[in-house]
Amino acid sequence: MSGYVHPEVLVETSWVAEHLNDPNIRLIEVDEDVLLYEVGHLPGAVKLDWHVDVQDPVTRDFVHQKGFEELMSRWGINNDTTIVLYGDKNNWYACYSFWLFSMYGHKDMRIMNGGRQKWEAEQRPMTKEVPHFAATTYHAQPMDESIRAFRDDVASGLKNPGRGLIDVRSPQEFTGELIHMVNYPQEGAQRGGHIPGAKSIPWGMAANSDGTFKSPEELRQLYLSREIAPDKDVISYCRIGERSAHTWFVLTYLLGYPRVRNYDGSWTEWGNLVKAPIEKP
Repeated sequence: MSGYVHPEVLVETSWVAEHLNDPNIRLIEVDEDVLLYEVGHLPGAVKLDWHVDVQDPVTRDFVHQKGFEELMSRWGINNDTTIVLYGDKNNWYACYSFWLFSMYGHKDMRIMNGGRQKWEAEQRPMTKEVPHFAATTYHAQPMDESIRAFRDDVASGLKNPGRGLIDVRSPQEFTGELIHMVNYPQEGAQRGGHIPGAKSIPWGMAANSDGTFKSPEELRQLYLSREIAPDKDVISYCRIGERSAHTWFVLTYLLGYPRVRNYDGSWTEWGNLVKAPIEKP
């Protein structure tokens, strides 16, 4: 759609359908529901299991540089491969993966607009066949954490008028009525509420009912109406940084905000910190 600052990061389902057999493109499905891939996926797509593939097995952190290189190699990805990410639930985890892959320096990445939902609605081909690719030699850059926020970054800016803090969780989580996602189990936060000064802009407000992103005009109005302007140093958060990565993607690539970071510690960290300030209505 014209009007986005970086339209090149989005591809439509029709474009993907025309490039299913392109050896220079690798489709990666990454779903919140990690069992969906086995039900059926786009022909040629590999599965990224966010529980396992990109998480450090011991520390609460992401896979290290070597592990990321091994993952890319296993999927037959070169440094110049075009990666197309897609998934369920408005591409929530596809954007999370886009954010992570960006830190390791992969240059050519796209999000399939509408994700699984739109592809299925259009009755495009699905398969249960798992593809296999010859291993490659992939070189990742050391992790660039300039697009990642940590709790000290958040805490140090609580009284900074130039900071824009976005809580992308549900309204019930924002108010503290719930300390977990709606219809999901409790995941360890001891307190409910939100980080002081945060604006409530649920991540799903950036998507249409068919899973595609809203228009540039609608997106600009969504954030500007809540005082999240391009001149601010913006940090988004949710519970572990997945939903907020969707907002990071929208602000960074669709609207062109220059300084946006994703706080992946999010509420499962902040809601457990001793004496961390919390607001509740």
